[in-house]
Amino acid sequence: MFRRLPDHQGDLVTFTFDGTPLTAFKGDTVATALLAAGVMRFRTTPVSGAERGPYCMMGVCFECLVAIDGRGNRQACLTPVEEGMRVETQHGAATYSIGISA
Repeated sequence: MFRRLPDHQGDLVTFTFDGTPLTAFKGDTVATALLAAGVMRFRTTPVSGAERGPYCMMGVCFECLVAIDGRGNRQACLTPVEEGMRVETQHGAATYSIGISA
């Protein structure tokens, strides 16, 4: 379904997905980089655990949610890939700790 244009080129950056080192072109989004690397499953749903991957590629559908550098619910299609970034499959709903100070 998705494929990179044959004449696409540029500087490379290195990042990891679920601990596996990958490379991408500088300026690619995380979704583009993962799809170019053959990754089709980015998250699982909170209720059934069904696998999901990018659908709209423009930030509307939220199917491309991943954890980036330990922070969940990041939209891979809107986030530029950066050198050293740690991207992980998001399993279910992301959890957050909210600190309340008095």
